[in-house]
Amino acid sequence: MPPENLPAGSLPVATLLADLPAPLDIRADHVRAALDPASVFIVLDDDPTGTQSVSDLPVLTRWEREDLDAALATGAPAVYVLTNTRSLDEDTAARRNREIVAVSLAAARAVGRRVTFVSRSDSTLRGHFPLETDVLAAEVVAHGETAPALTLLVPAFPDAGRVTVRSVHYWVVDDVATPVGRTPFAQDATFGFASSDLREWVAEKTDGRVPAEAVAALTIDVIRRGPDAVGEFLAALPDGTVVAVDVVDEADMRAVALALHRLQRDVLLRVGPPYLRAHIGQEIAEPVQASQLDLAEGRGGLVVVGSHVPLTTAQLEHLRAARPDTATVELDVRRLIDERREAHLDESAARVAEALAHGTVIVHTTRDLVTGGSPDESLEIARRVSSGVVELVRRVLRMAPPRFVIAKGGITSSDVASEALEIRRATVVGPMLPGIVSLWRPESGPAVGIPYVVFAGNVGGPDSLSRVVATLADEHRPPRRKDIA
Repeated sequence: MPPENLPAGSLPVATLLADLPAPLDIRADHVRAALDPASVFIVLDDDPTGTQSVSDLPVLTRWEREDLDAALATGAPAVYVLTNTRSLDEDTAARRNREIVAVSLAAARAVGRRVTFVSRSDSTLRGHFPLETDVLAAEVVAHGETAPALTLLVPAFPDAGRVTVRSVHYWVVDDVATPVGRTPFAQDATFGFASSDLREWVAEKTDGRVPAEAVAALTIDVIRRGPDAVGEFLAALPDGTVVAVDVVDEADMRAVALALHRLQRDVLLRVGPPYLRAHIGQEIAEPVQASQLDLAEGRGGLVVVGSHVPLTTAQLEHLRAARPDTATVELDVRRLIDERREAHLDESAARVAEALAHGTVIVHTTRDLVTGGSPDESLEIARRVSSGVVELVRRVLRMAPPRFVIAKGGITSSDVASEALEIRRATVVGPMLPGIVSLWRPESGPAVGIPYVVFAGNVGGPDSLSRVVATLADEHRPPRRKDIA
């Protein structure tokens, strides 16, 4: 796109990266070798899409002691705990974080492991910040552990086109980089913001409690001088510093990870999806193929779309165009939040169950976004809609278990996992597309044997949902469905 046609504030990605130092060559096994085998990273994931960049790790949707004990018994270097706090009000989110800290520390102490907490949130800066990092830091101290000396912000997600350069966070689409404060994500009804520079964003979100000039900028210029330079930079910072971290590629994250593993200071991490992968030295996993899964024959899969971001709508349109013979059932958002709810769910569940006998079924909410008069009212409407989607899937699971389930959108995928499919514990098998879209193997509940795909609302390209559906639906296609109105 010629520069004169770019959106305001945007620039070609080639221009953004033109004067940066050369990328480093740091292998995943170098980071892995630096891990303390007695340590474990407990990742509080504010929606389940945080697992999309990792593989072969346990994920929990409940956090009773038995759940943490089972996860730690695997010996995995990290455990994901799905908090779903992005769909909750501040008081409930804070309480949930406190509960998880308490049970995680108790379980880890029992087996002699040292916990570092990771607050995983959105790569487009939506979520409860600084609430969650404040709560985690305070609770660690309350339970007799050392207060984190530094809080590192690493929201970048290069696999999905989110990079941070000289503290400014960008959303990259079609080789055009747009400051995230100028994207639709910044207009979020609950977590909106104006700043793209992470230092200014921290000041904005803390209402000035942490001024922009107090936020340390760990820039790409320092990071690409290597882990020793990063370590020197971090070691010199005073306790309590918030650090905004640049990232353009995987090696940048690995350089930071190596420095942190060598650093003699406790830290708290607030990160986007891929940082944990780099931090524990995992390779970038190859996409999961249908041949790796035990997919049931003779029935279709269920694709549930709840997210309303523009990219999701484009992906849904592409899927329907690519698979015009696939049954589609639309859930009316306004009927889900008024007195027509039960009748609408009864009718819709029956249609979906009948159609699954003939092939894959798409269920989506109407695309008009219904919001309330305040952030809390908007959250309540979102929860009401999501609970309707959950109830539909729950009924369909009893009537006609699908070959697989794909859930599109953060709140949708969380609620479908924990409430509709009743997944208490699962294993993250790996991504469905390079670096994005997570496939879980349920280890408990009625969904055992049904692969579950967690698909964020704001990742991928227009054809990404179609590609994932094709991978799972087309290897052994059931008999052609009959048309459904």
